[in-house]
Amino acid sequence: MLRLGIALAATLLAPRAAHAQHASASPYAGMEHRAVKALSDQQIADLRAGRGMGLALPAELNGYPGPIHVLELADRLGLSGEQRARVQELHAAMKAETVPLGERLIAQETALDRQFATKSVTPASLQAATADIGATQGTLRGAHLHYHLSTLEVLTPEQVHRYGELRGYQASGGHGHGAKRHH
Repeated sequence: MLRLGIALAATLLAPRAAHAQHASASPYAGMEHRAVKALSDQQIADLRAGRGMGLALPAELNGYPGPIHVLELADRLGLSGEQRARVQELHAAMKAETVPLGERLIAQETALDRQFATKSVTPASLQAATADIGATQGTLRGAHLHYHLSTLEVLTPEQVHRYGELRGYQASGGHGHGAKRHH
């Protein structure tokens, strides 16, 4: 009788388990409720705040410090008043450039999403929209990378090395190498 009960329970629960497994197998489940399908709420917030979102990793991980992180570590890096002021200027300029680009990218992704939601997308409109999005993404990434390059020019080689250590990159051979510094 016990075996029959176990077999019956397994038979009744198997379809539910299969359905649950299938439903959880979709990595996109729940994303259909996003305001902009291609962007998470965190990505939208980051774009609106001018945060890097990993766009400058080639610079960051190869010895080109980012302005916001340099400011966060200013005391531990021993920045002079002049260095601190210059990095603050770079950070402000970066935000002034990247926030509007982030807003543009959000608007472009929203427009693309709307084309699909309203079933008005065509091959030509898709090509135009994705080309525009790609151009904005490239410009945004270039801006973030540019400010890493500019920040390197403000720091001494010792500060760049210390930055890498403080950020946990001591195993990286790339830190301390980069563009010529003008001091």
